[in-house]
Amino acid sequence: MIALKTLSNEISYDLTRKIAEGGMGVVYEGVQHGAGNFKKRVAIKLIREEYSSIEAFQRNFIGEARLVADLIHTNIVQTYHLGQLGGQYFMVMEYVQGVNLEQFLEHHLAQGRLVPVDIAAFIISRIARGLSYAHSKCDFEGRPLGLVHRDINPKNIMIGYEGDVKLTDFGIAKALDLMYNEEGKVIAGKDEYLSPEQASYAVTDARADLFPLGIVLSELLLGRNIFKGEDGAGSRRRVQTLPIPDFRTLRQDVDEKLDAILQKALRRDRDRRYQNAFGLLTDLELYLYSDRYGPTNEKLGVYLRELMGNGALTPPLGRR
Repeated sequence: MIALKTLSNEISYDLTRKIAEGGMGVVYEGVQHGAGNFKKRVAIKLIREEYSSIEAFQRNFIGEARLVADLIHTNIVQTYHLGQLGGQYFMVMEYVQGVNLEQFLEHHLAQGRLVPVDIAAFIISRIARGLSYAHSKCDFEGRPLGLVHRDINPKNIMIGYEGDVKLTDFGIAKALDLMYNEEGKVIAGKDEYLSPEQASYAVTDARADLFPLGIVLSELLLGRNIFKGEDGAGSRRRVQTLPIPDFRTLRQDVDEKLDAILQKALRRDRDRRYQNAFGLLTDLELYLYSDRYGPTNEKLGVYLRELMGNGALTPPLGRR
């Protein structure tokens, strides 16, 4: 157990176990202690030790904390505090008791089952809801932040055992005056979840988050990512050139309405793609609720607990 003390000594954090590691950060499950025997379970993200003294990484870590501090939405993992101890920065975040979407998919594959169509569409609709909020966020002066997450993939989507769906890890997001950005020189994001503009080193806008959200929806439905190649270059090539299939031919219970949503989300020409996350959210909700009583957080929670079985009783791995 590792202890982090704040300057006031009224608040301290015990790091109880490592739950994830990423390119820049390590995340621990922790307990926040306050006055009057106050305790709260939290997630604590630290810069990886080998990067903690590098100014560029510190600057990006601070930028991420400043960016997400004011992103307060039910479908985004909330950040509570940015601290510093012995020159190392740490970020205190909401702890999600649940699994990430990669683990969710792995449990389906292990059991030889596919994610129900309505459940898949509901999960993606909640992330579209969070993105709609984030994309439209302004700074304290009222200027649009122009936020682009740039790393939409199953590991960065959390599902809580109560059915909450949350987007996390804005570590490589770009936003006005807040995040280090070298678009045009480097590719940000994971190759098999890039938008075509990311894969071609183009400057992105919010629409670049919607193509990978379409990829994740198709992966939930098919149990595989059709854009994943043998290596990074192969994945980028498939993102740019793979013919988009008629998903009705790949899964029988994908209907015309859902296929149309996928086709529009996966338009390579971003001017023909959904122009904002709200448009994708609206179409998914019309699909889910216009003629039936569709999924809810509570239904998703019941489904997740049934899927995980005894695994739901023990703390699973989280995400950086």
